[in-house]
Amino acid sequence: MSNPKRTVGIGGLIIAALALSGVGGGLVGGVAGYRLAQVDQTATAVAVTPTSATQQTTDNLTAQPVVASTNDAVVQTVAKASPAVVKIISTVVGGQASGSGAIINEDGYIITNNHVVEGQSRLQVIYSDGTSHNAELIGTDAFSDIAVIRVLDAVPATISLGDSDSLQPGETVVAIGSPLGKFQNSVTVGVVSALDRTIDSMEGLIQTDAAINHGNSGGPLINLKGEIVGINTLVVRGDIGSIDEAQGLGFAVPSNIVREVSDALIANGQVIRPYIGIRYELLSPETAELGIANDKGAFVTNVDEGTPARRAGISRGDIILAVNGEEITQRHSLQRLLLQYKPGDTVTVTIERNDQQQEVQITLAERP
Repeated sequence: MSNPKRTVGIGGLIIAALALSGVGGGLVGGVAGYRLAQVDQTATAVAVTPTSATQQTTDNLTAQPVVASTNDAVVQTVAKASPAVVKIISTVVGGQASGSGAIINEDGYIITNNHVVEGQSRLQVIYSDGTSHNAELIGTDAFSDIAVIRVLDAVPATISLGDSDSLQPGETVVAIGSPLGKFQNSVTVGVVSALDRTIDSMEGLIQTDAAINHGNSGGPLINLKGEIVGINTLVVRGDIGSIDEAQGLGFAVPSNIVREVSDALIANGQVIRPYIGIRYELLSPETAELGIANDKGAFVTNVDEGTPARRAGISRGDIILAVNGEEITQRHSLQRLLLQYKPGDTVTVTIERNDQQQEVQITLAERP
């Protein structure tokens, strides 16, 4: 069977969501794999031998610490996190499909992707020990591609959400999931390639070169503290019409966004998003090279009719700089700032138009 997958496009890139792997039908083709060279960085402890002039007793001698290798840290991280990573079987019209997820607390709540559970009529969770458990859908948010499901049985382990804002490019990360729906709890290792990437309407994404394939959707991206720093959601394959296929371009929803969304889903079963009715592009040093003087803010490309932004006088070409004094950046995007408020709230929006700054009042609506 042909299994569902989310495909989005931006700037000529083919963006393939980490689609569900078929169970009982043909497996969905995976992203071309790549080999990650692993460097053993084992450090050697230095023995300290006191000279006669500085002879110390054994009791007073301070031992030189042994520095653990990156390899050891990864092994320890996987041992701690792996029991909390699950395979998710979703029964949909015409068959079954699978993805991955992570148990976040002892009440049985599991975070995964919206596209893993979209259209499901039944959910099952497979623990790392191979046992199968029924699960219920708590809520989904297609906008962030995050969903929460729950098992009522005892869980084998949990894994906590870390602080994605503390991530640094080059930091070692580990992905655990069930690629192709067959190889449960597969481990891949890579680095944080970049932060705050925007793919279509998804902002603030973590880019990683840890190998991610179909079926990894919803699985955790983990730091060496054993914390979830992202939920793997999509990969970039390459340019349209190009014979080259990109390697090692995986993207994850950062844990701080996951936390905000999952808290709302657990509490209310949905995320009520405020809405002003514009389309925009987040500015960056890269967009500044295209002739836009600002490298921060949201460049308005369209204003929908009958929306709060239209009523407030926002126009195409305006640059939104701040909301209630909070500056818009790649890390603190307009979407993220607005999520602090609720429909009906009135916010002060700072805009730049014709090199002049001004403030307008916008009363937020609920996103359709």
